[in-house]
Amino acid sequence: MAAAAAGMPVFLEVRTQLRSALLILGEPKEGGGTPMDISITPSSLQVKTPADCTELRLPAEVRLVPSSCRGLQYVAGDGLHLRLQVWAESNAKLISMFNQSSQTRECCTFYCQSCGEVIIRDRKLLRVLPLPSENWGALVGEWCCHPDPFANKPLHPQESDCFIGDSFFLVNLRSDLWQPRPELAPVETHCLSSENHFKLKPKANTKVICKRCKVMLGETMSSETTKFYMTEIIIQPSERNFPIIPRSQFVQSVIAQCLVELSSARSTFRFTIQGHDGKVYILLWLLNSDSLVIESLGSSRGITKFPLLEDILKADSSSAWNAVKVLYQPCVKSRNEKLSSAWESDISIHTLTLPSATCLELLLILSRNNATLPPSLRYMNSFQGMRSTLTEICSRSLSFREAYLSISPHTLEQPRTIMHYSYNKVWSPQSQGPLPK
Repeated sequence: MAAAAAGMPVFLEVRTQLRSALLILGEPKEGGGTPMDISITPSSLQVKTPADCTELRLPAEVRLVPSSCRGLQYVAGDGLHLRLQVWAESNAKLISMFNQSSQTRECCTFYCQSCGEVIIRDRKLLRVLPLPSENWGALVGEWCCHPDPFANKPLHPQESDCFIGDSFFLVNLRSDLWQPRPELAPVETHCLSSENHFKLKPKANTKVICKRCKVMLGETMSSETTKFYMTEIIIQPSERNFPIIPRSQFVQSVIAQCLVELSSARSTFRFTIQGHDGKVYILLWLLNSDSLVIESLGSSRGITKFPLLEDILKADSSSAWNAVKVLYQPCVKSRNEKLSSAWESDISIHTLTLPSATCLELLLILSRNNATLPPSLRYMNSFQGMRSTLTEICSRSLSFREAYLSISPHTLEQPRTIMHYSYNKVWSPQSQGPLPK
């Protein structure tokens, strides 16, 4: 296969469950007219020019089937597109440290993810329990033949408890531990769930702020109970050191894992990202969660830079990561108000609440990830016909933006155990058999 150009960017998306791959060989940034030979082997992709040879190696658990190449076409502004069959082992497991009895007896330390400040030191968690769904109170009323015994009785964690919601932890701060000093007001509490948690009345300043970096970590729910957002806190066994993780990598990893878990548990694929101030910032639509993305950016001159995020885009660099594919629409500055209202009133759409600053961070991450995609993959317009409930929402063709959220970085040399940063979940690749050579 021949093409022209030097410094050609390469994009490969592997769908591990479908065992298919989309390969895009981008248009040249410079040096047009240089002959180039591209060869595909089961374990690598080679690009040869008269001057040099560039090779992109695949992870050990992914093998291409070169003879299955089909659908070769040239897309203006994008480059060459083709599809291949792949052999991929999709047996990665996300294991929460809280579900392992040997580790729940260990002492844990809560850190501020942004600066590493210790928030809670040496807390032994004997009970780590998921909070029920938002409609659990109504279900009790339907099934009980006597008055609801749980009416107006919120679930309060004890000193050795940690309750887990969709995007937050609830812990009990004892007087002998460090605790923030927010302004408190009398509160009126209602049934607690993973989505419809404590409601404060009247509204008070209950923010929990990191002493060192002044980042909002969570909110005070009562005199003893504090809610920490998963995107702001890292929980580690006390004998381990604080892990230094790029902020954008941590945020998208946590959000991606939340989307995967919620879509699996509740069969919902549309989400609104809401700030703690009640404003909707992003509409998200989860497309798939089995993508392995491998790319070589070639020259990065044409890539949009985002000064507020880490500069992870390096020229002539290759990277691979497990990712979820999402469509998104921003709702800041009064954008997409009608669509946002329609989604908020739809009971099939789930809401994730985060600090408002983190919502803006996530929007920047999505915009950056969208800007690095080949142009043909950045937008998707036709949603009509996907589900009958979308008729009113998508009565006109809306241009949703496409992006990937990294679940975990992926090594290109050999598989290894990688720490997943959503409250210390560990991704552990295990082989189920030999791959075809």
